[in-house]
Formats: sequence, structure tokens, C-alpha cells
Amino acid sequence: MANYYIPAKYLFSNILNVDIMIAPFITSKTIELGSKYSPDFVCTPFKYTLGSMIEALDNGANILLQFGGGCRYGYYSELQEKILKDLGYKFELYNLINAGKADVKRIYKTIKKIDKKFNVFKGLYYLFIAINMVKYMDKIDDYIRQNIGFEVKKGSFDKLLKEMLEKFETVKNPFSLYVLYKKYFKKFKQIKINKPNNYLKVGVIGELYTLMEPFSNYYLEKELASFNIEIKRFTNVDYLLFNNKKVHKKALKNSKKYMKYKMGADASSNVYWTKYLCEHKYDGIIHIKSSFCTPEIGVMPIIDKIASDYDIPIIYFSFDANTSEIGIKTRLEAFYDMIEMRKKR
Repeated sequence: MANYYIPAKYLFSNILNVDIMIAPFITSKTIELGSKYSPDFVCTPFKYTLGSMIEALDNGANILLQFGGGCRYGYYSELQEKILKDLGYKFELYNLINAGKADVKRIYKTIKKIDKKFNVFKGLYYLFIAINMVKYMDKIDDYIRQNIGFEVKKGSFDKLLKEMLEKFETVKNPFSLYVLYKKYFKKFKQIKINKPNNYLKVGVIGELYTLMEPFSNYYLEKELASFNIEIKRFTNVDYLLFNNKKVHKKALKNSKKYMKYKMGADASSNVYWTKYLCEHKYDGIIHIKSSFCTPEIGVMPIIDKIASDYDIPIIYFSFDANTSEIGIKTRLEAFYDMIEMRKKR
């Protein structure tokens, strides 16, 4: 999922005495494989992750680790394991999250199964570094989203980000990671941008996997940036690990007019984010989800009501294996033309 394989690989490479493989980068082949062996009406992230597992197993993996929970994603591992074993693959699959919760004892026992010599203190040390790596990556990503649409020399942000992530993979301790983060944040701020006073701002909300894995949304954020738009996205791994519960509480408290009960997965937080974007006078909102994502389908009428009350344009995108990339780009261009006209008026 996006660049998060880097802290994951860093963590497991340092705490386990096994060969760590990253799943191959997602391509059209991944979704074709996943769709071929998945139930037709399952949500799209199931198909992406199943396709990734098949590619990893074909490359020689014999243990799969998964982090699932929150909605139907919490039931993926059992069904995917059954599908893969019916296809003849021999492997072990461990889901480190159970019923949406991280059970420390269960995680410890699972890791001990994989590596009997696992040292818990070493594990905690490298977990601390990996968590900080995620935090720093997400802070940098937020800055890039705000400014990449205005870079003077195209490709500057992407080139520097790639360089930074390569350096992150080699750090030895939390201090060296922090020094690297500060050094590169300074470099990012030195990249020349040409940001006008009256620039467009768009918020992107929706289902977490489709938001965070760029291939699954046809690199929607890059397409937005090409229109000289500042992008705001709230959902990232740092948010999911450490702020999710707080936001859900805030959502129920601050959005009583629109929502009285907690909704599934990311739905409640998306109500909250919609209200936030409207109150902060964003020029438009984009809601994206995988097809058949029940919580997001349920929350769409509420989001529509909020956007209507504040007179903020909103557009909905639903992605599956058969979504047309040209169709997405055409609708995005039309949305851009509309919010630009409104801005000028």
C-alpha cells in the first residue's frame, strides 16, 4: 500500500531471522489475478490484496502476514487463505489484527512461530523506529500534497522523496532517522514553487485502501496536482494507528446534526472531514471508494447533505477492476472546470 512497505520491510528485516520479501508493486496483472479468484461482489481491496498474495507466493513466499480489521477487511484473511489453498498453494498466513484490535500476546506468539529466536526488546526497539518512520513519511506527504501542484521544475518532489525513502531504509537508530527527516524536510521546503494567492483547494476523503494505494485510484492525487490544486487528505497510517478513535469521538460530538450513531469503518470520520472541509471553505470535495464498500455507500447521502448545506461541490468516484481510467480523468477535468469557474465568479 503506497510506500508503507518501506517501514514494514525495515521492521521485519531487523527483528526476524528470515528472508523478507515485499509484495510486487501493483499492476493491472495484480487486479486481474485477484478478480479471477474472488467472489464477484466483494469489495475491491479484497481483489487487490488477493492478487498481491498470489504474486508473492509465485515469487517464492511461504509465509504471508496480514493486518486486517475495521470492516469486512477483518474477515479477508480466512477467506483468502481458503481460496489460495484451494488453488494448491502451500503456505502459512498470519493476520496480526483480530476483530479490528491488536492483541499484543497474540502478535508475540505469532512472531515466535515464525522465528523462535525472536527477541522482544529488539522487536520493541525497531518497532519504535518504524512507527517514527511512518510519522515522518506522513508529515512529508502532507507537505508534498499541499505544494506539488505548484512546483516550478516538474518532478522535483518525487525525485527528492525517492532519495529520502532510500536513505530511511539504511538508518540504524531513532536519532539518525530524526536527523534525516529534518534534513529532508528542509530540502523539500527549498524546492521552488509558484503558488498564486487565489489557488484552488480540494479535500479527498473516502475508503482507506482506495485513498492510500495510488494504483487503486489511478493516481488521482497526481492528476489533481496537474491542475495546480492544493490537496488535503486526512487518512494515512499514522492517523489509522493513533488518531482514528479520537476522530470518531469528535465526529459524533461535532456532527450531531447529521449523524447520531457511529457508522462502520471510515464512514463516521468522513462525515467529520466533510464538515471540516466545508467550514474551512475548500473549493471542492472528492469522495472515493472501492465498489461495494458498504459503509461508504451508507454515508454518501449524509455527505451529500452537508455539502449541500454549505454549498460546496462534491464528486464521487467508485473504483473496481473494470473502472475506466479515461472516464475518471474526464469527470475529474469537468469537476476542475466547474470549481475553477466558481472560484473566478
